[in-house]
Order: sequence, then C-alpha cells, then structure tokens
Amino acid sequence: MSEVAAKIFEESLNKVVLVQLKGGRTVRGRLYSFDQHMNLVLEDAEDVTNAESTKKLGTIIVRGDNVVLVSPPPKR
Repeated sequence: MSEVAAKIFEESLNKVVLVQLKGGRTVRGRLYSFDQHMNLVLEDAEDVTNAESTKKLGTIIVRGDNVVLVSPPPKR
C-alpha cells in the first residue's frame, strides 16, 4: 500500500466509508482498522447493494483482495 493510501485510510478511521467489492456488492460501515493488504474491519456495516433493502451486517472483516474501491468520507 502506498504512503498516500495509508494516510487516507488513517484519516478515515472511525468514519463511515463506502466499499465496493468484487461481484458487485457494496458495503457501508465505520472503518475500525486496516492493514497493508487493505484488509478492512468495518463496524455497523450494512450491505447497500440494493438501495431499497439494506441489510445490517454488524462488525465485518473484508479481505483486501475483494476490495475494488473505497470511498473515504467527505472532507469538512
């Protein structure tokens, strides 16, 4: 992971991020931790793939090789 990416992840800790996964799933949750392989721990996670019926997942671990995109929280 690059230094720039690590800095963005550090700034996103304890904030809600949107994560797109391989296979088309999208998950939203509070970033609890991450590692150099982009493995993520999300708290209060929800599957928001289908906007009409979000599914609560709780605390989850997302393996880094399944991550396509991570959208950090907006800057304030």
